[in-house]
Amino acid sequence: MRPCAPTQTPDVDRDALRQKYLAERDKRLRPEGQQQYLEAEDEFADFYESDPHLPVIPRDPITDEVEVVVLGGGFAGLITAHRLREQGVTDFRIIELGGDFGGVWYWNRYPGIQIDSDAYCYLPLLEETGYLPTEKFTHGDECYEHAQRIGKTFGFYDSAIFHTMVKQLEWDEQINRWHIRTNRGDDIKARFVIMCQGPYNRPKLPGIPGIKDFRGHTFHTARWDYDYTGGNSRGGLDKIADKTIAIIGTGSTGIQAIPHLARGAEHLVVFQRTPSYIFERGDVFTDPEWAASLKPGWRDARQRNFHNAAFAFYNPGEPDLICDGWTEVARNLAAKLNAGDGSGWAQLADPEVFLELKEIEDYRAMQRLRDRVAEIVTDPDTAEILKPYYRNMCKRPCFSDEYLPTFNRPNVTLVDVSGTKGVERITEKGVVAGDVEYEVDCLIFASGFEITTSLDRQYDIEPFTGRDGTSLYDHWGGGFRTLHGVMTHGFPNILFTGFIQGGVTAATTLMFEQQADHIAYIVKQAQARGVTYAEPTAEAQAEWVATVRANSVDNTTFVTECTPGYYNAEGEPNGRGFLGDPFWGGFYELSDLLQAWRDTGRLEGLTFE
Repeated sequence: MRPCAPTQTPDVDRDALRQKYLAERDKRLRPEGQQQYLEAEDEFADFYESDPHLPVIPRDPITDEVEVVVLGGGFAGLITAHRLREQGVTDFRIIELGGDFGGVWYWNRYPGIQIDSDAYCYLPLLEETGYLPTEKFTHGDECYEHAQRIGKTFGFYDSAIFHTMVKQLEWDEQINRWHIRTNRGDDIKARFVIMCQGPYNRPKLPGIPGIKDFRGHTFHTARWDYDYTGGNSRGGLDKIADKTIAIIGTGSTGIQAIPHLARGAEHLVVFQRTPSYIFERGDVFTDPEWAASLKPGWRDARQRNFHNAAFAFYNPGEPDLICDGWTEVARNLAAKLNAGDGSGWAQLADPEVFLELKEIEDYRAMQRLRDRVAEIVTDPDTAEILKPYYRNMCKRPCFSDEYLPTFNRPNVTLVDVSGTKGVERITEKGVVAGDVEYEVDCLIFASGFEITTSLDRQYDIEPFTGRDGTSLYDHWGGGFRTLHGVMTHGFPNILFTGFIQGGVTAATTLMFEQQADHIAYIVKQAQARGVTYAEPTAEAQAEWVATVRANSVDNTTFVTECTPGYYNAEGEPNGRGFLGDPFWGGFYELSDLLQAWRDTGRLEGLTFE
């Protein structure tokens, strides 16, 4: 766990690469944007609602009234429950679609699943549970086990309702409570509702013509069918040795699953619209000596270091403790600024100079990754198809030491569908691309989640109404409007987590912690003051929106020049970005601002009954 050195990157022709990047983007832009994906509903509902991991146990409908309902039992929900408990709020229920805690780590158990960022920063409540990850890039089963550990440590199982989907959320002004109705016939009234359903809660499917026609086996990676493939999340797919498998999608999920499919199947056909950029995994097990040296507060220090590298940039002389692809560009630039007498840091005073210096390192680092493809993949034509031509952070970074070598296997076929902007159609027997029909036994969709599609698709709750029957989807139709990113006018006693109008940092769970601290305080104060309901005033909400806008970062050019994907709403000019409408004034600056607001005790900007 020592600081690391910069990487060696080649010189590049920025102007030529920029034109190449734009050309590659244009090949993939589709006029329908995010509408190219199908919702997992009606005849496709099983891709979302079925549970291949645990049977749904029949039960009678629940009619209950509680103080707080937390929607979602992933890390966001568990962190929020922990913070509520710390504030002395104990009358709460956690409603979760899955059969256990874990959220994304409950559902996603595809072979090869690992986190793609530093586990010591990502896994929550480590010091509180006395647990350390076994390795830097923790495997999915360990993440799921940690969610269970949190649930058991703090007694959250007693408060949980599993295998339950919330279908309706309505504010009842007669009783000042939220009506929560579910797919199990439940009618639960809650004073407060906290939305913790996470950004990876609902799979989506590619809207390929003929998707209903395929007569072979099919499933989404978020509902992996091990009865069909054999094996488990660590691999060993021993039931498909006589099968031809097709997979559509080469994002972070596809990158991790494809090597295992290639080892297990008789033949694997990979359909790729846009190549991911692949950093070396370089996973390491937790060093016992380092673990023994940790002092209370170590995790906060590490998270700050991660944030400084990935978002805020390093302070002069600060080492890189993360040492992976997330921090490579900043690490390389810091090394140049530290060279000689260190006077190079003075250039950061001019934002335009800084952005140009950072862009140069971005282009060089991405060229290093393209050169790495050529070094590993033996067939030059295949290697060229696998090279990513776009800026760093246009897509989610991927990490693998096994993915690229997979395309040297004789039983793997890579099909480039960038020229047709995707697969052309699906037939009864297989997949058509480039006027060629690839007959397959099984079709796997690695097509992602409803992350930046419309809010009604993300939440999948209808109606979702506040005061006067106002729909949340209409209320936020022109953009998010909140106070501090967690409450919105006209929707009393409902609080939000996630990418809305809050802080952004390298470790997503730290964002959940920041939000949960604020939410739990507000709930506790409302209880202590005998408040029936609380909501932001229209004036306070408008002021926060103005604050967010004033601290916004003009990255329009960067976003629009990126190849389409969920990071930039599939290239839609006015699409809702993955990060929402964030407060770019600084994540830790926002923490200080929220703490100062709490310290006054005035709950300024909220109105009460």
